Amino acid sequence: MASIIQCVPNFSEGRNKDIIEKIVSEIKKVDDVKLLDYSLDSDHNRSVVTFVGTLKGVEEAAFNACKMASELIDMTNHKGEHPRMGATDVIPLIPIKDVTMDDCIELSKRLAKRIGEELNISVFLYEKSAISKDRENLAHIRRGQYEGMEDKIKEEEWKPDFGPVKLNKKSGVTAIGARMPLIAYNVNLNTNDINIANKIAKAVRGSSGGLRYCKAMGVEIKEKDIVQVSMNMVNYEKTPLYRVFDMIEREAKRFGVNVLESEIIGLVPSYALIDCARYYLKIDGFKKDQILENRLGE
Repeated sequence: MASIIQCVPNFSEGRNKDIIEKIVSEIKKVDDVKLLDYSLDSDHNRSVVTFVGTLKGVEEAAFNACKMASELIDMTNHKGEHPRMGATDVIPLIPIKDVTMDDCIELSKRLAKRIGEELNISVFLYEKSAISKDRENLAHIRRGQYEGMEDKIKEEEWKPDFGPVKLNKKSGVTAIGARMPLIAYNVNLNTNDINIANKIAKAVRGSSGGLRYCKAMGVEIKEKDIVQVSMNMVNYEKTPLYRVFDMIEREAKRFGVNVLESEIIGLVPSYALIDCARYYLKIDGFKKDQILENRLGE
């Protein structure tokens, strides 16, 4: 596999494993594609799938997965803690090896056109693929969620980039975009007070004056009777995981609350965790090529 693109589609189903396995099976069928991981979250009612492949392979696998999701997931019945607007909610495309960001942008446009025309689903381009500044941020596109999309896409400023200007009520709306690697990182608190989680999320969130490359929101984890600060770390080199963890821990103590644990959803670049080890263990002069697996890989 010469050129490698990573694709991390998010589907609005996290409770019915059979549905996700049928979607994942469509990815596995495609040549020049390798499935790396998939996970379901019942509280978020959402699944994250990670696979890699060539330009052609990723395009085919992403389309087939979206098609299967459109057949199996009905957004009119969907409820969950995570913001969402479609059965296939978002399809990020990330350059990994011998592929440029421009290649991923062109792929996002081809894929969006095909999903819009063949599946009759409204599609927005976001991040590096966005046609305007207003559409770079996925949160701006998703604002109003599924319930507000029927009216939103009729507005001139929110006309979809591809597909119908009429909501596909069963499948909702999909966002597709080229971007750099992102880490889905959550921190669980030993309280069930969602107001505390919301206040901490606001403190760490870049858009409200916190850490620039952190997107955060408070979420209820009803199964465990706790709350969570759920985050997307959009640049782990400039806002490392240890910095956001420390800040959440300090903010939590202000409310008399402790951090129970943290979790990573999907895959994570090893360097993000190496930075945490270097920081907390105070390892002086540690180099990435000191990692045994890195040297074996060479």
